[in-house]
Amino acid sequence: MDDISVMICDDSALMRNLIGRIVDETTGLSVCGKAENGQDLIEKLKTAKPDVILLDIEMPVMTGLQFLKKRNELHLDVPVIILSSVATEGAAVTIECLELGASDFITKPGSSVTLKIGDVTNEIIEYIASYGGAYAIMHGKQIPDPEFFTHQIKLKEAERFVIKKKGEETAKAVSITKNDVVPSTWFQPKVKEPVVIKPEREGGKIDIIAIGISTGGPNALRDVFKDIDPNLKQPILVVQHMPAGFTAEFANSLNNICPLEVTEAKDGEPILGGHIYIAPGSFHMFVEHKPLGNFIKLSQTEPRNGHRPSCDVLFESVANIYKNHALGVIMTGMGRDGAAQITEMRKKGAWTLGQNKESSIVYGMPKVAFEMGGVQKQVALADMAKEISTLAKEHQMV
Repeated sequence: MDDISVMICDDSALMRNLIGRIVDETTGLSVCGKAENGQDLIEKLKTAKPDVILLDIEMPVMTGLQFLKKRNELHLDVPVIILSSVATEGAAVTIECLELGASDFITKPGSSVTLKIGDVTNEIIEYIASYGGAYAIMHGKQIPDPEFFTHQIKLKEAERFVIKKKGEETAKAVSITKNDVVPSTWFQPKVKEPVVIKPEREGGKIDIIAIGISTGGPNALRDVFKDIDPNLKQPILVVQHMPAGFTAEFANSLNNICPLEVTEAKDGEPILGGHIYIAPGSFHMFVEHKPLGNFIKLSQTEPRNGHRPSCDVLFESVANIYKNHALGVIMTGMGRDGAAQITEMRKKGAWTLGQNKESSIVYGMPKVAFEMGGVQKQVALADMAKEISTLAKEHQMV
């Protein structure tokens, strides 16, 4: 098996070392180089061959933003994951980086970096394995199955749990190691045949479209919404796993390329046709039925499936209120958020689509939904806008 090779670019030596340690302690990943700024990175890319780049934004000599512009000039295709500040001004620059071709972003820890790095360890591994893995496979490498990396993420969670419960010194004495949960030989999980679901009723007119998406989502949604039918009549509600402080800028970015209006959702606002609503980071979004119509409701109740917003929360409300008068779409993402409740949508007669394996950065959420019987049809990303638009038009509200 080959490793997914990682290049780390950050002006902080501490951050380079901390992230480098996370990479090197993960079986199947390896650091192929470290750079102090964008210019240094360009020089190192003349000899290093990474499968993915982790890129800071604010750096001397050449910023991350300037590097991305240079990357486009040089026609480099290595995927770039941004290491972003959570500040409001950082959000605007981060979204601009996505517009310039960055694949995704991870929010950097707060002031106590050494204490907070564990908060983003899972994301670092997930994103490297996802984006770097896709690139590595495309260039002929033989790398472990995504489940292999998911298994190691669970290991690191277990280690942090022990440390939290027992204290660091005690935890070291009973430390869980890679060998405890990562077998020397990894067998790819068997493909499961999808459950056959007989819906309670036939699919009806589509009054609403609900989309759940995670890793790989920012660029996938750009691809879908730039080509969506400008005459689409139904509202679209989207849960994209994204931290607080970024979704407003993300919605604005989508609005610039989408023929329909795209906004960050607001609590209590009416759901209007031909409008796209993006769930705010750190808030669940769901539909609330009132005598005067259906409205958007936001809440900060506990995360579900480890996420807030959660795709399952949105799909659950749509299943209960719209039943067979809805279209559910589940797209690229690690884990299983959304799978159970899009399956409930399907049971109630809703139309459902899932992104296919070949076009998913991570075939996790749509895979689980497909295996549970919640996906009527699997669709490539390139065809998703047309598929959604065609279904919506064919089953349009009267």
